[in-house]
Amino acid sequence: MAKKQFKAESKRLLDLMVNSIYTHKEIFLREILSNASDAIDKLCYVSLTDDHVGMSRGDFKIEINVDKDARTITVSDNGIGMDRDDLEHNLGVIASSGSYQFRQEADPGADVDIIGQFGVGFYSAFMVAQDITVRSKKYGAEQAYCWQSSGADGYTVSECGKDGVGTDVIMHLKDDTEEERYGEYLDPYRLYSLVKKYSDYIRYPIRMVMPAQKRKEGRPDDQPEYEQVEEMTTVNSMVPLWQRKRSEVSDEEYQKFYQDLVHDFDKPARILTASVEGAVTYKALLFVPGKRPLNFYTEDFKKGLQLYSAGVMIMDKCDALLPDYLRFVRGVVDSPDLSLNISRELLQHDRQLKVIAGNLEKKIRADLEKYLKEDREGYEQFYANYGRQIGYGIVGEGGEARRDALENLLMFYSSTEKKLVTLREYADRMSEEQKCIYYAAGESVAALDLLPQTELLKDKHYEILYLTGEADEFVVQALQKYADKPFRSIVDGDLELGDEEEKVDDEKPEVMKFIKEVLGDKIKEARVSRRLKTHPVCMTAGEGFSFEMEKYFKNFQMPTPVKAERILELNAGHPVFKALESAMGSDRDKAERYVKILYNQALLIAGLPLEDPGEYTDMVAQLMQ
Repeated sequence: MAKKQFKAESKRLLDLMVNSIYTHKEIFLREILSNASDAIDKLCYVSLTDDHVGMSRGDFKIEINVDKDARTITVSDNGIGMDRDDLEHNLGVIASSGSYQFRQEADPGADVDIIGQFGVGFYSAFMVAQDITVRSKKYGAEQAYCWQSSGADGYTVSECGKDGVGTDVIMHLKDDTEEERYGEYLDPYRLYSLVKKYSDYIRYPIRMVMPAQKRKEGRPDDQPEYEQVEEMTTVNSMVPLWQRKRSEVSDEEYQKFYQDLVHDFDKPARILTASVEGAVTYKALLFVPGKRPLNFYTEDFKKGLQLYSAGVMIMDKCDALLPDYLRFVRGVVDSPDLSLNISRELLQHDRQLKVIAGNLEKKIRADLEKYLKEDREGYEQFYANYGRQIGYGIVGEGGEARRDALENLLMFYSSTEKKLVTLREYADRMSEEQKCIYYAAGESVAALDLLPQTELLKDKHYEILYLTGEADEFVVQALQKYADKPFRSIVDGDLELGDEEEKVDDEKPEVMKFIKEVLGDKIKEARVSRRLKTHPVCMTAGEGFSFEMEKYFKNFQMPTPVKAERILELNAGHPVFKALESAMGSDRDKAERYVKILYNQALLIAGLPLEDPGEYTDMVAQLMQ
């Protein structure tokens, strides 16, 4: 029989495909099983109008058989089959897809999910096989045909015998080398794992012989004996949870699926399902983990959802489906409308993904709002795990468009409520005369609650939000205001207390001038404080960067170091201030030491590093002598 040659361009494509298109060799089984599923889909579709098919949906199946001695893997289906012309056209011309042609000819309104649209998936088997034999008998035909090829050198088509319609793909594996162990695919457990990984949700049973423990017959119940047998077993789930109605799936089933998906022993905090038909049709099953993964803030953590098309996994981590601030969400998305590329590993166009991603983002946000409303304790635990991410959604890329949608999900510790509160709760408690939403940013609630700047506001019974997250201050500055009330840091600038703010009758210009002369460029200015009550001194920031921002940016290599303006505020009614005034008239050296001590104390209170800790301790020690 004369061997037929692939066209020149087909030879080049075959070489490119085997060596470049597919990332992992194991993908070959997914491609062959997908083709088998497509063949069954076609015969199912024919059976809708042809009573002679004589098969119901329950009769269809795919079988995998392994012959270790012959080093062959055979994938068989009882689908539509192929005749000589089909074999010539579909397998003799690379990138000619019978599935694509079938879909084009089918009724546009028919429910036909066929993934094989490029005609190259079959040839992925040449990554592991040295030659391939295809035996096929088309529905309605009397004669079966055999297609054989060893790759780019060509192929043959001949008549053969075959019982029943369908196709057998027989892959004779390459010999093992030091670099590649092709024989691993002859292990039934290895094939089983690949079916579960890539083809678990193909809608027809995938069956293969698997080892099993079986109890020997005739043995008494108190002395059972077992033997290892081989049984034909269905190895795929067929109908995934996300294809079933929420009411038909138990919480235990969802939890088990989640635990298997993310390899987590804990229960998910939230379970979300979506079934959408429209411009883009898809189903989704999403989870919010109950605990933050240990590697969540490391490079090892990869965001993304599993992406399926027609029950076949296309990508394990599709990061385009989630904005970065929702990177903690795990789950799966399945859509028949995806524009797949030639290897089914990526997407040619991202329009469909953008539509799906936008819808999923809205759904997740809506569920978090519901979570906050219905389960406050649970939401607070969620916020402890992922609250930083909500803030990143506001200050990160695209945050300006999300501010209104995310601001009500934020939580901060309240000085009056002694717990986490929302901005809405804060605003609802504000008195009519309060002009601003007051906050203080720092490393801990305990430290912030002791700041001297809190005294005046506490006396006025004004609530203060304590921001302890590293990005919290960036978040409120990005928001600028909430419920038409501006955010105001208690350590920066004017508190806008109006007539209630204490007046300063004497600005003490001579003392302030002296302090500025002593400290020089270390401070922008010194002034009498309007916010201190019992404390002698504090440091406030001028316009621009805050002290917390200065601390934050020290973690990065900046072309120009970020430094907040330092304004030293002193309590003119405090005995320490009186001592400073007295020393200015009697002992100028002592007065300079007093100024430096007060300056260092203000730095300590603000959580800023001392420029010379040794000098500071020596000056304090001198006062004790």
